[in-house]
Amino acid sequence: MSGTVYMIPVTLGDSVPDLSIPGRTLEITLSIRFFAVEDIRTARRWLRGLDRSFPVDETHFIPVGKHSDPAELADLFIRVTAGEDAGVMSEAGMPGLADPGNIVAAEAHRRGIKVVPLPGPSSVMLALVASGLNGQSFAFNGYLPVDSQGRRKAIRDLEKLSAGGQTQIFMETPYRNPKMIEDILSVCQPSTRLCIAANITLASEEIRTMAVSDWRSQVPDLDKRPAVFLIQAAKQ
Repeated sequence: MSGTVYMIPVTLGDSVPDLSIPGRTLEITLSIRFFAVEDIRTARRWLRGLDRSFPVDETHFIPVGKHSDPAELADLFIRVTAGEDAGVMSEAGMPGLADPGNIVAAEAHRRGIKVVPLPGPSSVMLALVASGLNGQSFAFNGYLPVDSQGRRKAIRDLEKLSAGGQTQIFMETPYRNPKMIEDILSVCQPSTRLCIAANITLASEEIRTMAVSDWRSQVPDLDKRPAVFLIQAAKQ
């Protein structure tokens, strides 16, 4: 009987795991000895933080993403097929959302291996439910283009889409947040509602939804703070 691939959540920042991750999720996480991860150092530190006695040196980690080694990924599935469980972890939040964990899940499904998502925090979903914007029709667009011209065009396009009633969600690398806010406030219509959700689940959490016109007079300082952006334009 083959093992299971678990999609394992981690906290969204430096917070106490018990506050956002169920005990059963933590229990399963600590039982696994083979992980596919976005960053090995972060994963090792996370596991040792959960349990100081966790045997990180006897646990196997493989990177997933641009540094993936096809041979290592194949080895993971050989082990899972033989009955060993494996875990997939992002650096923060849920794997597979704005991170390469979906690569492992997709291959597991191709091989007929069971994939189990474990409950835990997702910045995208938490931001959406707190935003007051449409939670029945929404789209997560991940990261927008890095260059200002491409980013502004993407924001305009998403604003147009949102005018039909669909909330548009996107994010940015924390150190580029100031540029993102500048571009949103420059190109969006004054009446468009914008939610900025920063440091979700942390003591410094801030989630606010206002019209773009209101944000222009009180631009938040989000430099190096993880944030999610949601927009919904007025219906035309």
